[in-house]
Amino acid sequence: MLTVALAALRTRWTTLIGTFVALALGVGLIATMGLGLASTFDAPDREPQRFAASRVVVMGNDTLTVPVRRGVSTAQVTKRLAHPHPVDRELLSDLRALGPLTLAGRQTTRGGGPDAVGVDAPVTDVRRVVGDRAQILTGDDRRRADPATEQDAEALLTVNALLGTAAGITAFVSVFVVASTFAFAVALRRREFGLLRTAGATPGQLRRLLLTEAAVVGTLASAAGCVLGRWGAPHLARLLVDGGAAPSWFTIHPVAWPLHAAFWTGPAVALAGVWAASRRAGRTGPAEALREADVDTGVLPPVRRLLGFALLVGAAFLMTKSLVTDASGLLKRKTYTTQPMVLITAAALLAPLLVRPSTRLLRLPGAVGMLVQANTAAGLRRTAAVAAPVLITVALAGSVLGSAMTVSQAKAAEAREHTRADLVVTGEDLRGSKDLEARPVPGATLSASASTAVFVREEGTALIGSQARAVDDAKALAAVERLPVVAGDLRDLDDRSIVVNEEWERHTVGSTVRVWLGDGRPVSLRIAAVLAIGTGNNGAYVTAANAPTAPVDRIDVRLAPGADRVAVTAALRDTGGTVRSTDQWLAATHPRTSPQTRLGLIVVLGIALVYTALSLANTLLMAGSVRSAELNALRLAGATRPQVLGVVAGETLFAVGLGTVLGLAVTAVNLAGLGAALATLSAPVTVAVQWPVVGGAAGSCAVVAVAAAMAPKAVRHG
Repeated sequence: MLTVALAALRTRWTTLIGTFVALALGVGLIATMGLGLASTFDAPDREPQRFAASRVVVMGNDTLTVPVRRGVSTAQVTKRLAHPHPVDRELLSDLRALGPLTLAGRQTTRGGGPDAVGVDAPVTDVRRVVGDRAQILTGDDRRRADPATEQDAEALLTVNALLGTAAGITAFVSVFVVASTFAFAVALRRREFGLLRTAGATPGQLRRLLLTEAAVVGTLASAAGCVLGRWGAPHLARLLVDGGAAPSWFTIHPVAWPLHAAFWTGPAVALAGVWAASRRAGRTGPAEALREADVDTGVLPPVRRLLGFALLVGAAFLMTKSLVTDASGLLKRKTYTTQPMVLITAAALLAPLLVRPSTRLLRLPGAVGMLVQANTAAGLRRTAAVAAPVLITVALAGSVLGSAMTVSQAKAAEAREHTRADLVVTGEDLRGSKDLEARPVPGATLSASASTAVFVREEGTALIGSQARAVDDAKALAAVERLPVVAGDLRDLDDRSIVVNEEWERHTVGSTVRVWLGDGRPVSLRIAAVLAIGTGNNGAYVTAANAPTAPVDRIDVRLAPGADRVAVTAALRDTGGTVRSTDQWLAATHPRTSPQTRLGLIVVLGIALVYTALSLANTLLMAGSVRSAELNALRLAGATRPQVLGVVAGETLFAVGLGTVLGLAVTAVNLAGLGAALATLSAPVTVAVQWPVVGGAAGSCAVVAVAAAMAPKAVRHG
């Protein structure tokens, strides 16, 4: 069977070249993404910078460790504090007795001391003096005192998420395209399989023939793909750095495991893609050798039909479950990027069911129109094979990009709805409203707040960190903000209470919740008010007394009727911050999409579009190469060459149109689910369909498809 398979590959290489290229590209992309992911696991080994000359570094505690349940045992969970502890004055005095101190960069905190200090003394003496009052860093651990260390970790996390999403999309699209291509290739070889059956080949031998071909093509494509991945990974790193998604030092590490994983992905994808087609080929009877008609029958076998409807029900179940149990999960990038794949697969599996009803609905004029309808209805496999990759591209462009823009616009609209402020002052460390009481601003209500965090242990099994704002005056907050309060009153917030949202496990007004503040202090606070969940920006609120080290970074200002806006603006400049109108502040802080998100979406959609172009070209080139008899019959029946070309182009455009309609239907369902999630969360529903991108994707597919359909000699000289 291996000899027959190799002979078939030599004689039919033109029909498998598209599959080879698609697999090689898929393996290359997976290898590239894998090498990039491997390079994000560890930041570069930098030398300590701030305290390079110090033998020992003493740094304030910057983490919170809380015990949680893990089954029958207990585990320690650690979170980074929003406000790390300083090295206090008492400890500084004790350290000075050991030797000279280094206060590099004057990195101080509001707690009255530096965040870290270098000590030129033996480490044993430092440990004896410090005890558990602070952290002691030596050797390479001294890097933890450098601000760049935390920035590196955050940057690597961003790159990791981007590459992980792109790798997942690549794997999905490659399996989809390869399976569709193999299925169509098998359909074109029905007569060949019929001849083999007539010569005595068993169904098992036919299945092994196709699986052997797939294994050989997959292995060769994997080897080429790994070479492509090794070449492309450094270019990807430069693209991420130039696009601002990765830090300037990001490079590719020479790691072997991504190449191994990518290499074995090729044969696995090829075998998975050909498995269903091989089973169908095994059922080919000897009579197929005598078949001349090209009318497709039995295109949607029971297993495919059952799987398609099962995935359709599964997609509906996943969306319904998310809406009922965790609507906020639908707003997360990982969810709205991956969940449409289930619905896309279902639509592609069931696409042949829609071909003939669509041809009956679409009435095309003239003889060319009649032939387009008849040929499309007869060539179900060809139509479905063309529509499937178009469906992927349009659905991903509409669903992924549309979801990202919908969430971004909803966040911006929510921020606009929640503020009554006329002016907003921002800066790293502003003078708060209490500091301005000595010199009040006439005609203005000021609400100063600081960014902080609170931590809560939910169900005893998880430590959850929530973003929070620390406010000076709850009544001023209620005057300048229009927060979505569903229970309680914002004005009841005091030093012994907290405002939470409905996402918290305990969110009943008047009940007490035990939390850890941004500096790690445990406190029990009464719930004064509860907010709707919204898009995720409705965090907790505490008073400034519960975040004493948090610097004021925002002052919301509401002008009284008749107030002098120019005079108020001039007075606010004394805070040391930037004074902007609310519209200007919203435009600066709530952009539609960040550069990192935009780059990630471009990568994902670029992958889908490239694969679609390959699949369309391969499918239509294969289809055109076997249509000589059909097209010659048209010419003998009196059709002119332009009419023949019109029939071929019309069939192609009909298939592309069907894929576009299915892609738009998938997009509509996904965006409708996202809109329902926003409504459930009491957030503004601003569904955004990116028509230029969707239209551009569909138009590109049409151009590639028509060009590929016209390329075969049988078409050009028909």
